[in-house]
Amino acid sequence: MAFTEPGGADGPTPSAEPAGKGGPRSRAPLLAVCAGYFMVILDVTIINVAAPVIGRDLAVSVTGIQWITDGYTLAFAGFLMTGGALGDRLGDRRVFCAGVVVFTVSSAGCAVAPDAPFLVAARVVEGVGAALIVPGSLALLQQAYPDPATRARAFGLWGAMAGVAASAGPLLGGLLVSAAGWRWVFLINLPVGLACLTLTLRHVAPSLRHPGRTLDWPAQCAVAATAALLTAALNEAGRRGWTDPAVLAGALLAVAAAAAFVLRERLAGDPALPPGLLRSRALSGGTVIGLLFNFGFYGMVFTASVDFQRRRGLSALETGAALFPAVAMTMFASALSGRLSRRTGDRPLVVCGMLLAALGLAGWAAAGPDAVYPLLVAPMMAAGFGTSFALTGATATVMGAAPPGRPGVASALFNTARQIGSATGVALGGSLLATAAGPGGLRTGMAAGALACLTAAALAWRCVPAKTREP
Repeated sequence: MAFTEPGGADGPTPSAEPAGKGGPRSRAPLLAVCAGYFMVILDVTIINVAAPVIGRDLAVSVTGIQWITDGYTLAFAGFLMTGGALGDRLGDRRVFCAGVVVFTVSSAGCAVAPDAPFLVAARVVEGVGAALIVPGSLALLQQAYPDPATRARAFGLWGAMAGVAASAGPLLGGLLVSAAGWRWVFLINLPVGLACLTLTLRHVAPSLRHPGRTLDWPAQCAVAATAALLTAALNEAGRRGWTDPAVLAGALLAVAAAAAFVLRERLAGDPALPPGLLRSRALSGGTVIGLLFNFGFYGMVFTASVDFQRRRGLSALETGAALFPAVAMTMFASALSGRLSRRTGDRPLVVCGMLLAALGLAGWAAAGPDAVYPLLVAPMMAAGFGTSFALTGATATVMGAAPPGRPGVASALFNTARQIGSATGVALGGSLLATAAGPGGLRTGMAAGALACLTAAALAWRCVPAKTREP
């Protein structure tokens, strides 16, 4: 039978939805959940190759290309907390399926976009769908596989699916753009979304609901505003300059929105983040680590994509092939770390992964922007492998520290931080390319990513448990 979450001691008795067909020994729930996660991650990586082509076709600048990428990511980051809260309140499977529908329909909207503003708007809606999918994906795996060893393997395969999607994205994007046009990078989501919805409804057990749990809308809006303002300030810095009043105002407003969120959480009767959640060193530390490694990895992929196509003159397909060494390593690293975590615990995996990623990004920065491509292969492989190797341990750390009845909120917090890291990495990388003299922006961006990964390694040594936690 499927694992269900206990009700909170201080809340009303939760009501359960009827049981489904999935079980802890069945692989069907894993396949269903991973199909949705695959679609979300594929959309992150496939757009990096297609974005410069879209920019040329729709006549937009580097800043416009950043918005096509970050419109999705900031909505994803801004509404993840809402998605997690809705999952805990209405049932994770129900919200997961709603997210798949929103994501699939908005992907069709992206494919028919007549101009850049329409495409950015559709990408924002797509990001909202992704924000409903991802918190539920981890919560549904936690529900379907209550045995810690089985769950560790499931989390490892979940991370490996991200690696497969990340690996397929650049090459698939290059092939689709070259053979059929950029609109097909969005149309590819339609059959995946339909398959995911069918599998989930047939094989994933419905989740326990907590209908008495309120949604803290002021806090949710503050999170969304923080992500949007920070991303906007970094994006516009490339066009306006780092000292432009609008850029500085956006950064200050982002800080104010973050402060408003903290204040609201202190005053709310039923806060979006339970009071003790962030006091957990493992959970809060794992969350910051997620932000840092996404900043480094996705900042690298976006910056390299733009540089390869705009400065080196590669086609979309050639760019996808050039990035393949970085993203191909992710699928192997996630599966390997999922197996090793049962023997070593999570701390060695996260620390070693982040150190390797830092070494790779620092190696690219040291090689310089004009280095011949073969010199970049090893740094790319190190960055891709190290980041993904750390992902499984960081995920297990956060979910293992989640309080009873709050897996959706913990998952949402972790993935909100990760997507904020992605958005800021892309925004900073694009702005550095647009404002730095000559090709120096690439080197600065890679150095910033290396520093973020090195910081994550130090944080993991202090915050990630030495042995695997059993929730």
